[in-house]
Amino acid sequence: MKNTLRQTYKHKRNSVSLFFWVWGGISLLCLLLIFVFSVSQRWTLENTLRQQAALDMTSRGQEIKRQIADGVPAEFADEEEYVKHLSLTYAVEISLLDGDGKVLCTSSSEMGTSIEYIDWIKGKLYDSAATDSNGRFAVYQTGKDFAYACILRAETDSDAGRYLYIVKDVSYMDSVAGEVGLRTLFSASFVFVLAFVVSAAISGMFTKPISEMQEKAKLLAKRDFTVDFRGEDYGREIVELADTLNFARDELSKTDKMQKELIANVSHDFKTPLTMIKAYASMIVEISGEDKAKREKHAGVIIDEADRLTALVEDLLDLSKLQSGITELNKEKFDLSEYVAATVENLEYLKEKHGYKIEMALDEGVLIEADKSKIGQVIYNLIGNAVNYTGEDKKVYVALKKGDRVARFTVRDTGEGIPEAEKGGIWDRYYRSNQSHKRPVQGTGLGLSIVRQVLERHGYRFGVDSAVGEGSTFYVDFPCEE
Repeated sequence: MKNTLRQTYKHKRNSVSLFFWVWGGISLLCLLLIFVFSVSQRWTLENTLRQQAALDMTSRGQEIKRQIADGVPAEFADEEEYVKHLSLTYAVEISLLDGDGKVLCTSSSEMGTSIEYIDWIKGKLYDSAATDSNGRFAVYQTGKDFAYACILRAETDSDAGRYLYIVKDVSYMDSVAGEVGLRTLFSASFVFVLAFVVSAAISGMFTKPISEMQEKAKLLAKRDFTVDFRGEDYGREIVELADTLNFARDELSKTDKMQKELIANVSHDFKTPLTMIKAYASMIVEISGEDKAKREKHAGVIIDEADRLTALVEDLLDLSKLQSGITELNKEKFDLSEYVAATVENLEYLKEKHGYKIEMALDEGVLIEADKSKIGQVIYNLIGNAVNYTGEDKKVYVALKKGDRVARFTVRDTGEGIPEAEKGGIWDRYYRSNQSHKRPVQGTGLGLSIVRQVLERHGYRFGVDSAVGEGSTFYVDFPCEE
């Protein structure tokens, strides 16, 4: 059940446009920031107003306490009249109480004759930090009022003492906070709408190049290799991505072209022996069926052409296995010098039939540990490639020179050489040189690709030195065994 829900969510998430994710994400972030800002602003404002009110009450209370302590001036009839005067002067309600909560005099019409929570006020006073019992005071909020309380005269066994209690209405703070909150709400709404629009524009800016590349990628999938992924300059990352896609396009174009050439070449290589097999089989049936000598000759041609077909198929299979990593290397120690000499000896028919000459310069006793059959493919393909591309003198030079822990195997031809622009592609799977040449050694154009795959699997260093008009020298460095 959980997996089903997870898959459903993943499907829905994958079906949503990147534009929506970026746009929604930025909008949600802006909304969250606006909410946090609004809450923090309201809290800060209320806290500031409360602190200011406390400071104001402390200042007023201390001044009123001082004036009451100085006594009632002569121009006032009694203390109650003086308290009302101070109440009007400082815009507060003032009450004088004794220790039992009895109201001695007050400017408030709502105070009555006693205050019920005098003990609570005393508790506030004796919780304060003042050290002088007569100097104790407390400022606190009670509902919509701020109160100031202090001791005018301490209590004794014979005296209930006197207390000053001042109240100021601070409901204006709620009004101010509400007004600011309302303005903040209007501002937040405007900012959110603006963020909504801006985030949509930013999302479009981010997703536009990706959408353009997606459309061009569809054209590329339809084998349109003229598409250019470079568009407007949307930033360094997009430009680098476009360059990478253009590089992939160029490589796919080259691969597509080489693949078509390979199919044409392989088709030709398959068609020739198949045509000959069919022709000689017909000749056996129609002409040489009763003539043993002709029948055997015609059957021999069929066998030779079938062997050519087998070799072509094996080349394709070998390359496929090497590239997929299916083929394992069966390493063994063997004498490379003897192996090279035996391979060259097997190609003597080229001298007798076509006039080619393979000259050898081999150091003896070069021992290596490698997959013998795979190294045999390397040697045969390199020599066969040289025979196919050598010059009019029909000479190929094979050498094996032993150095310090490494023996270098080289095959040199006297052909036209390889242009610098083509050197990087000669090891490709579908590479075929543009130079015209005779082909005494049959192949599919896969030989050098097989060479590369085998040597890379072994970890051997290899390469080619060539210049136009000076021939080519292919080399492999074999680590020697003691």
